[in-house]
Amino acid sequence: MRLPLAVMLIALATGAAAQTRYSGPRTADGEPDLNGIWQTLNSADWDLLPHAAAAGPVLALGAAGAEPPGLGVVEGDEIPYLPAAAVQKKKNGEHWLTLDPEVKCFLPGVPRATYLPYPFQIVQTPGTVVITYQFASATRLIPIKARTEDSPADSWMGDSYGKWDGDTLVVDVKGFTDGTWLSRAGDFHSDELHVVERYTPLSREVIQYEATIEDPKTFTRPWKISMPLYRHLEKNAQLLEFKCVEFVEELMYGPLRKQTSK
Repeated sequence: MRLPLAVMLIALATGAAAQTRYSGPRTADGEPDLNGIWQTLNSADWDLLPHAAAAGPVLALGAAGAEPPGLGVVEGDEIPYLPAAAVQKKKNGEHWLTLDPEVKCFLPGVPRATYLPYPFQIVQTPGTVVITYQFASATRLIPIKARTEDSPADSWMGDSYGKWDGDTLVVDVKGFTDGTWLSRAGDFHSDELHVVERYTPLSREVIQYEATIEDPKTFTRPWKISMPLYRHLEKNAQLLEFKCVEFVEELMYGPLRKQTSK
């Protein structure tokens, strides 16, 4: 007996999906095990778009302070700024060293916290995912449940809610302040920022990370970034203290203290 063509196609598609389903370790509740310390290997923090190597803002540092080149992480290689926002982005980039919240050790926000050049740790429980970042000791508590009300107050890291879509952890983030940037190139957003992240394990050592960014005050349409996250495999892998506030205080107040002590 020959099966109808439509039934055969559905069977083939189902078989292909079963073959590509993630087969790595799982947690007690059956979800992919994302526990571990992760880090990107790109220069997206410098610029989300493709960019060549360039001299850094502190010429005395020479090559050590230069901007590394990058292939870009934006789908379509375009960030769709509104006209006025494009002007502001250019101004931000020109005065990055004095304006970028990262330089001042402010909490990095989402999605920038993911692609800063520092590791971060994911800890899973059946009802919650916790992400802790080495930079400025930033932390996110992500309940695995539907959002039922607006964020009680705007914050640097936003208000996150998660769900599982097959083997992908989907995190909906709202409730941001307008105080964080998206890159050192001056990319920014307003307090209307809405980010939807997707964490899809490709293997035990690699997660594919995607973030769709929407902000009607800043961009003409939603846009997306994507990049792999790599697991730290060192036996003693751990997050170390990076209390950058102390370094900012020295930068901002050190010269003043020297003047007043004379």
